[in-house]
Amino acid sequence: MNIRELTDDEIEAQVRGLESLQAGSMAAAALVGCGSRAIAPLRSFLLHGRPRGIYQPRQLAVEVLAQLGAKDVLIEYLSGSQQIEDAVVRMGEDAVKSTAGRELGRWQTEDVFQCLVRVGMDHLLPGIVESLGKFQRLETLPYLLWALGDGVCRPSAEEAIRNMGEMALPALLDAATVSTPSPEEESGSSLQRRRWILRILSDSSVSRHDWEKLRCLLDQRDADIVIETARIALEVGSEPEQRHAVRRIIETIPRADWFLRTKARAGLAEHFEIAREQIEQEIEERMKADRKQQTLDVVLRLLVNLRGQVFDMQKAHT
Repeated sequence: MNIRELTDDEIEAQVRGLESLQAGSMAAAALVGCGSRAIAPLRSFLLHGRPRGIYQPRQLAVEVLAQLGAKDVLIEYLSGSQQIEDAVVRMGEDAVKSTAGRELGRWQTEDVFQCLVRVGMDHLLPGIVESLGKFQRLETLPYLLWALGDGVCRPSAEEAIRNMGEMALPALLDAATVSTPSPEEESGSSLQRRRWILRILSDSSVSRHDWEKLRCLLDQRDADIVIETARIALEVGSEPEQRHAVRRIIETIPRADWFLRTKARAGLAEHFEIAREQIEQEIEERMKADRKQQTLDVVLRLLVNLRGQVFDMQKAHT
């Protein structure tokens, strides 16, 4: 059975059909079937159409152009995007730009890389973070580190940084101690970024020399930063630093959420022989309180349970 080719007018009609939230996906499929003949009208729709709060039609156009291999049109679109005053429209168009950035990740070429870098210089978009991460180039690290502080972009940035392995280590070590705009008035995104940097570092091969740059973080206030730093100290720190790390973990437990307490407990269990003396002393001191206080003491419960678990495991192996 022969399938009739669409006329130019019919292709134009299918492009307009992208505007339908119900039938837009069918129009997109039809346009993919038209091949390169659909590129010019789709380009006009994307570059000359008016951005709106309902962004799905323009997003579909980007996806079809990508399937048709129209890399240059997507670069042209991202490079020429205008400033939008209306917040709702701007948010919608950002979703379109993010999709264009993600779709450009199909092509690991220099022109794509330079376009993504230009657009990403002052704008965090998850699609651009994702595509830049695929290049695994050192010059993207400042952008990826910035993206770690953004709740939406963080997963893609974290994955990209982890995939870079030891190549990213020097930048991570430097960024872990930088609080912006200042240590006294650190922003929420800066704190979030440093937390995730330390999570990545605690899962990496940090050397004794690397640890020198992180030692100061043991005495910070934030529970997440203290516990992640302490985990690193227990792995590579000197004996006095390891004892200090145990002390800081115990001091931080009351301020930690359930997830962090689980991490703290795991760190103490893994290095129980180092922590044992301080744990015993802490339990003994806290057991002097009355029964009601003991019942409410989250640190005491955690340490007693931890000690019992370790002893049970040791018995099972003898």
